[in-house]
Amino acid sequence: MSENPGKPNINEAGKSKSNDSEQDLEDAVEGSDEALQKTIKSVSPSTQRVQRPHSSPPRFVTVEELLETAKGVTNMALAHEIVVNGDFRIKPVELPEDSLEKRVKEIVHKAFWDCLSIQLSEEPPTYDHAIKLVGEIKETLLSFLLPGHTRLRNQITEVLDLDLIKQEAENGALDISKLAEFIIGMMGTLCAPARDEEVRKLKDIKEIVPLFRAIFSVLDLMKVDMANFAVTSIRPHLMQQSVDYERKKFQQLLEKQPNSLDFVTQWLEEAADDLMNQKYKNALPAGGGAAGSGDGPMPNPVAVQNYAYLKLLKWDHLQRPFPETVLMDQARFQELQLQLEQLTILGAVLLVTFSMAAPGIASQADFAEKLKMIVKVLLTDAHLPFPNPDLLRKLPCLGSSEAIAHGPWGIGSSSERAGRSCY
Repeated sequence: MSENPGKPNINEAGKSKSNDSEQDLEDAVEGSDEALQKTIKSVSPSTQRVQRPHSSPPRFVTVEELLETAKGVTNMALAHEIVVNGDFRIKPVELPEDSLEKRVKEIVHKAFWDCLSIQLSEEPPTYDHAIKLVGEIKETLLSFLLPGHTRLRNQITEVLDLDLIKQEAENGALDISKLAEFIIGMMGTLCAPARDEEVRKLKDIKEIVPLFRAIFSVLDLMKVDMANFAVTSIRPHLMQQSVDYERKKFQQLLEKQPNSLDFVTQWLEEAADDLMNQKYKNALPAGGGAAGSGDGPMPNPVAVQNYAYLKLLKWDHLQRPFPETVLMDQARFQELQLQLEQLTILGAVLLVTFSMAAPGIASQADFAEKLKMIVKVLLTDAHLPFPNPDLLRKLPCLGSSEAIAHGPWGIGSSSERAGRSCY
């Protein structure tokens, strides 16, 4: 949907409001498959609490229950992403170049368009497939309209009347080019400003089959634009109700999967135990004697929660399942963990370097900045099995293992170091 204030659909869009918040929420988060694999997880009890029973005995579930649960988690995950990620956008699906799915899609599409070309080349032409395509285009254009777009809706319904088009085809009076011209004009009215160029190029296509193929390609892009427009419109509403919505959805998930909080329970219990152990060690007398009973008061719940979140910054994502309540933000916690590790290494390198370097080197105005830049580049792919050789080649003064030592700030006289400058 266009967001250009100069276009009529946006002037009318400003008058449309959401009446049913729950239904809007469900519609906005429909269709994502990313959370499906997160719903079914094998539950392994903690090695530190082997005697702790599961929250409930296992039970068998039907395929329908699993699919319904997966759909609920999918909707909740998509709503959460829309609220948390202000830059969230739906992107067109791009299949891998050599994938089987892409090859099959190309073969099927080619067969369909070849069949349409053969029908239109007959004498007299057969318009059965063409009329079906016009019907699909009509439904797509109508789906772009908001309730207030009465005039545009009447125009589309009147011009793309399938019964009338069939009668014209039977009588040999159907003008496909005229219909295509109207469709392109309506697409130009409804499209986002970013699609104006694609719509303009449609006017240069004279053959019917390539024109219809290009029209459907642009309509697919407009569907993505419409979805992103809906996401942008509903985001403020979602932000107001996201907590209640996610709590409700998670409660529904918990009712269907009673063991859905096992990893959260283990995570919080470990955080509480760690705090208790730290408190117990700090309370030990200097002689190492007993400091009283180990059954002391439990830590403050807020302290347990804060410490539990700190533990997520040192989480072993390969060996341990992530707690269920923060599973949707696992990628963000991994990014924070990586940034923390890089910052720790950077601070250690700077501390050691300035401790060992001569005062003249440490007083260099750009020494610290250049060192930080080098370390940051080296740490860019630190989480990968092998470093990026392209980044290493771009580093100044890192042509060999002795580069830093023999560089402009390394060993040798000042004149020798100046001659080895990287710049």
